[in-house]
Amino acid sequence: MNCYDFPQYWDLAFDDDTLLEADFIEAAGRKYCSFPVKRLLEPGCGGGRLVVELAHRGYDVSACDLSTVAAAYTDARLAKAGLSANVHVADMRELSCRPEADIAYCLVNTFRHLLTEDDAAQHLRAVADSIRSGGLYLIGMHLLPPDADEEDSEEWSVSKAGTTVNMQLDVAQCDRTTRLETLRFNMEAVTDDAVSPQYFETDYQMRIYQAHQFLELIKQVPAFELLDVYDFWYDIEDPLRLSDEMGDTVFVLRRN
Repeated sequence: MNCYDFPQYWDLAFDDDTLLEADFIEAAGRKYCSFPVKRLLEPGCGGGRLVVELAHRGYDVSACDLSTVAAAYTDARLAKAGLSANVHVADMRELSCRPEADIAYCLVNTFRHLLTEDDAAQHLRAVADSIRSGGLYLIGMHLLPPDADEEDSEEWSVSKAGTTVNMQLDVAQCDRTTRLETLRFNMEAVTDDAVSPQYFETDYQMRIYQAHQFLELIKQVPAFELLDVYDFWYDIEDPLRLSDEMGDTVFVLRRN
């Protein structure tokens, strides 16, 4: 079963970083924007954990996802919280936002679902057309350094409101020539009211990037310039020097 079809569990698995990511989005706006940030855009919003958090903070949020299940779940979460946002089903390559957003953000590897150079460039152009001049696009993803272990594995657990999600992530396949890797997610959901746990296993293909490859991509879309780079500690006071040795990376792009 597709893990993305169960956003109530998938989003919970990444919930621990929600406040940190939302704080960084706000901090980036204060640091890099010469205007008050009011409108936000999230391509590939999933189950809406950041949409809900940022709407709660008073932002006008627009978001899209290819999954009808995820978009509907996001709308339901917003309604339950008494919040509103503009959420719709759309392909990341063809999104459009009017009026234009001040900041767009795409974190936790969602960008890497764009599997070809053309798809990634098309997406960047669509985002550039959807944010104002001087606005930002924040992209967070894992890079693959030349000497990185291609057989990586991770495990973690998150619990909230009577539900525990146990995640195991394995690299099932990695091909540096085609720049494609397959990530296998094993997700176990345990709820207080269930007789037994639910198990889900899904393979997702993602595009591989080293730092120089991402820079080459950005050159194809002159509407954007790279301002700074951070890691997943999201310390706005500590920008880093970009190199092919970096792994966890957050790019701050500005719309020219």
